[in-house]
Amino acid sequence: MDAREFRVVIDRAFELMSTDPDMGPKLREAETPQRFEFPDVDLVVNINARDEVVDGQNLVWEWSDDVPWQPEVKMSMDSDVANRYFQGKENVAMAIARRRIKTTGNVKKALALIPITKPVYAMYRDVLEKEYPHLLA
Repeated sequence: MDAREFRVVIDRAFELMSTDPDMGPKLREAETPQRFEFPDVDLVVNINARDEVVDGQNLVWEWSDDVPWQPEVKMSMDSDVANRYFQGKENVAMAIARRRIKTTGNVKKALALIPITKPVYAMYRDVLEKEYPHLLA
């Protein structure tokens, strides 16, 4: 997948989490600013909780490092690892142990978000099945 397509599908994943009536508020309350780097497609995204819900969005993300917050957690992974993760096919703890995901910062706090985000796996897979079947893992 190229950088343009990767950004589109990851935007969809963040949108699903941000607007979900269960996941969105829990992620906003967790207040865990994160920075994700995807070196194989030369992209970086910073994601954070919104101060207040705007148009159903609990999160804000920018495909830039020019953001008014500092990440508590930084993760670097290739786009295929991120795509597998959002499908529920990549175990983050194992990927960190095997260095498929490199991390710095408060990793424990980031790992605590995983149970909150599990519902996105089926939602993301549904999007891929309907619109991007070539990305299914």
